[in-house]
Amino acid sequence: MSALLEHRRAPEEDERNAWRRRVAHAFSRAAGDYVRLATAQQRMGNTLWTRLPPRADAVLDLGCGPGHWSVRLAEHYGRDARVLGLDLAPGMLSEAHRLHGDAVRWLCADAAALPLPDAGLDLVFSNLAIQWCPSLEDTLAELARVLRSGGRALINTLGPGTLAEVGHAWSRPDALLPFQSRERHLAAARLAGFREVTVDARARRFHYPDLAAVMASIKGVGAQTARPGARLSRAEVARARRRFEALREPEGLPVTYQLLTLELIR
Repeated sequence: MSALLEHRRAPEEDERNAWRRRVAHAFSRAAGDYVRLATAQQRMGNTLWTRLPPRADAVLDLGCGPGHWSVRLAEHYGRDARVLGLDLAPGMLSEAHRLHGDAVRWLCADAAALPLPDAGLDLVFSNLAIQWCPSLEDTLAELARVLRSGGRALINTLGPGTLAEVGHAWSRPDALLPFQSRERHLAAARLAGFREVTVDARARRFHYPDLAAVMASIKGVGAQTARPGARLSRAEVARARRRFEALREPEGLPVTYQLLTLELIR
């Protein structure tokens, strides 16, 4: 079952470290399939592209995965810009280097402990990564630390209600990632010291032909850390398929993401 069913609220530090290792391992395993299966994630990333500032000399792509947005940012801002692609998963960075070479600098690190100096960045770009971080407050505080005065963070993340159809099908709506509310993101950004904070919320719905395609779209982007002994029986899979089929729309089986787009100015 998905890693989305593995997170728990307010983990202690050892649990946080274990969670980071599991997420890194799951995304590393998924690296080879990410570009093929992450079409919904890439489409949602386009909402950030329209908000880019006209100039940025030092840019961080936080949670860069296989480097799609990192390379686009490097091309957009030109050869004089310094673009860093950072991810927790070594496998994702290996795939980024295989696909794009040294077009940008690749860094393996935790979003809540960035190996970067204070006030050195003009822009942080992050598409659907920070929902995997154990502490929203720590992560936004780090982004505020590494941004220059006037620097900007453009972030897509996910709010409550995301993947509700998946939770319904597997009869575990309470086991999904504890997605944080728009209000929680606003409060965390202000606490981190951002002087201008906007958080826009919008539901994005995608459709898939069958349950296998739904689960592939989730597992293929790293959400596949199973619990020991959590193998699903055929009866459980059949039940989930029936429950999801009851939700079918003319376009296919729906999967809804509650997209939160943050624009934060230091």
